[in-house]
Amino acid sequence: MSKAIPEEYLIALHNKLMDLSARDPKRMELLYHASENFNVSISTIRRYLQNYHKLKIKRRFDYNKPRKISHENIIKFCKAIAVLQEGSVSKKGRHLSTGRVIWILENVGAEVDGIFLKLPKNTLSKCMANRYLKRLGLTRKQRLKQPVVVRFQAENSNDCWQFDFTESELRSLSKKIGDDDKKLYLASIIDDRSGIIYQEYFIADGENSTDALKFLFNAMIEKDNFLLKGIPKMIYMDNGPSAKSKTFKRVMDLLGIIIQKHLPANSDGRRVTARAKGKVERAFRSSQDQFETLFHFNEPNSLEEANLWLWSYLHDTNKLPHRNSGFSRNEDWKLNLPEKGYSKMCSWEKFCQMAREPVERKVSSDARIKLDGIQYQLLPEMAGEIVTILVGVFDYEVYAEFNGEKFGPFYKSEDPIPLGTYRSFKKTKNEKQDEEISSLVKSIKIPRAIMTMNCEDKEIIDVIKKTGFIEENVDKFIPFKEYDESELFFKDPIDAKIAISMYLGKPLSILLDNQINQIEQFISESLCKKILMEKIKMFFTIRTCVND
Repeated sequence: MSKAIPEEYLIALHNKLMDLSARDPKRMELLYHASENFNVSISTIRRYLQNYHKLKIKRRFDYNKPRKISHENIIKFCKAIAVLQEGSVSKKGRHLSTGRVIWILENVGAEVDGIFLKLPKNTLSKCMANRYLKRLGLTRKQRLKQPVVVRFQAENSNDCWQFDFTESELRSLSKKIGDDDKKLYLASIIDDRSGIIYQEYFIADGENSTDALKFLFNAMIEKDNFLLKGIPKMIYMDNGPSAKSKTFKRVMDLLGIIIQKHLPANSDGRRVTARAKGKVERAFRSSQDQFETLFHFNEPNSLEEANLWLWSYLHDTNKLPHRNSGFSRNEDWKLNLPEKGYSKMCSWEKFCQMAREPVERKVSSDARIKLDGIQYQLLPEMAGEIVTILVGVFDYEVYAEFNGEKFGPFYKSEDPIPLGTYRSFKKTKNEKQDEEISSLVKSIKIPRAIMTMNCEDKEIIDVIKKTGFIEENVDKFIPFKEYDESELFFKDPIDAKIAISMYLGKPLSILLDNQINQIEQFISESLCKKILMEKIKMFFTIRTCVND
């Protein structure tokens, strides 16, 4: 039986072999002597050397030092290669190869950041360039690496709900109930704090605000088999059709719910729109793996039966342990409710009054509007004005917003009256005011002395004062303030950049490229302090709201 080879001997042998070239005959002599000393084969010695991963590799003295070109120049040309490859990227992600870029730099050259670069021939090979691109972190894969994911968790229950839609794996249910053109969708709500889940199936053409509102109402009301209830403070969702719907935004505003959407694509230069690795996506994956796979053995006969099966599965799922608290998801939701409790949801009738689609219409001269071929009679004071019509999503009532007030409900207008009959509307506020002004016009009297244009006439002045149209002291004004030019304008662009840096509280060099370019554009447009700082404040305020 072969003896165990000591680590010290392996380290010494490894260092001796590293000092020799790959084809040096002395390497075989060292391996042969080692095999004789420990009574093992040369292959065993090589295997010991290969499997011993704790050995410190002794590199050559000229490691990472190119021979044909200096280290500074290779960094400069590698950056130029990365720039040319990035600038040639197509929509499908294709770009110039490393070999083609080297040929361009050798034969034509390129200007990068105002500096013309031309690579001497036969100084940089494709293999060497790819090696240094990877070593310097300049490959496209390394540069487009996504930012680090930051996990968050709400402090209290109902502080944040994560909401999303997905298409269900069960595709035959819509055909059973006679809707061949529609698909089965699965909607999901996850409480960010406790992880408690509420899901529901519905059949539709696609994601829309009507189904989203109906599902959210079912999630917020009290239910028999679910603890999840109440109005959340915030809903975290994607940038789908629901988040863009005016009706959806209106209902969320009336309920006091903040809509937080995913960061848009390229918000920081590299980020994609959504990575689909959050809590709600995990719940979708669990339901599809653990519940919907059973549809291969038993399929539901109706949408109601599918939802009953789903809720039975979620009833057991919500009893599972919380991710880190040690309690179940249901217990964690109850223990972390706010001190005042949860916000109770309104009734379905009140919710229907909130769920209305705002549509602008110009009211005709007979105070009517037309919606979907049906005429509605509005108030007389709205005639000829542009009003916002609130069309019900879940009912057929129509309301109108005019001058900041809500009026209605309005119903279908009556048919035209027969010839020879008469019908009058109640006088509006504007009509009454107009009649009052018309009656006052008849009582106005102006002295004849006004025709002589003698403005110092005491009689005329006394009459005008009595009307109350002027005050006794009419020469009140704010005097013009003379400003020094240095108070209104920056001396030069450098002075403006210093002021912007002090306002932001950070040096401009650490900002993103698009932010720096925008600042340069603002400075080139105007050096006025007020205009420039207002633009900077508006630009960074908008970006901060989007990133949040």
